Amino acid sequence: MTNLPRPKWKGPGAADTLLSVTETTYDPASHYDRVTAAWGLLLGDELHYGIFATGAETLTDATNALTLRMVEAAGIAPGVEVLDVGCGTGAPACLLAREYGAQVTGITTSAVGVEAAGARAAASGVSDLATFAVRDGTNNGFPDASFDRAWVLESSHLMPARDRLVAECARVLRPGGVMALCDIVLQRPMPFTEVRRLREPLTLLRQVFGDARMEPLEHYAALAREHGLQVLEAVDLTAATRPTFARWRSNADAHRGEVVELLGERDWTRFVDSCTVLEGFWDDGTLGYGLLAARRP
Repeated sequence: MTNLPRPKWKGPGAADTLLSVTETTYDPASHYDRVTAAWGLLLGDELHYGIFATGAETLTDATNALTLRMVEAAGIAPGVEVLDVGCGTGAPACLLAREYGAQVTGITTSAVGVEAAGARAAASGVSDLATFAVRDGTNNGFPDASFDRAWVLESSHLMPARDRLVAECARVLRPGGVMALCDIVLQRPMPFTEVRRLREPLTLLRQVFGDARMEPLEHYAALAREHGLQVLEAVDLTAATRPTFARWRSNADAHRGEVVELLGERDWTRFVDSCTVLEGFWDDGTLGYGLLAARRP
């Protein structure tokens, strides 16, 4: 886990629509409303990748390790006010509230996610510290300088207006506040001809995970600087997250009946196949995983 050198990157091009190769319209909220229950079985309770130090960890331990790595990057401490952008079903938000005494406001465009997150907070006894609302991370509606931390965990790749996402995070941070972001990243330029050649596997990923648009980690860092933030660290976690896919595949096998009941046999098969596709993209240097932390002066 070393700080990334700044790669030579010529800006967004064909790869900016890396998974957007099929339908012309897509509603991310509807997609996540539909898959949320099944994803808890497939991706684990925290609904995100894991960091594997040895490769032998359980998915639960690995996803918790990634959350803790992001806690470290963000500098979460008692009493800090956190905006959780793309909060999913609220597992990280509730952890920040329960374990660190942070005041967390989670936002997502999924009404199902907000309902599940609220129920989780109530069950965890942190409803006074963790609240959730349907809002757009690229136009969140909160006042300027209203949070100490902006937490963006695996939601940015689903927001086409990445510039607006970072601008909004920077806008709502108080002086000294930190934006911490973890996500899937593009590791190399992909010409349009290659995107067309890979149409079938890219379409599969879109069907399973939604309309994702990957960017290099340095692009996020450049956006942070553009919006007045000082980059504290940009870390490549590609190798450490690679075992995640085997754990997802095992979950799919273990919960096949339940997932088929929720999504259907075709979508269960698509999910299993998508794990193999992602492993290939990780291994050939197309996709990876990164962490960025940046501070408002």
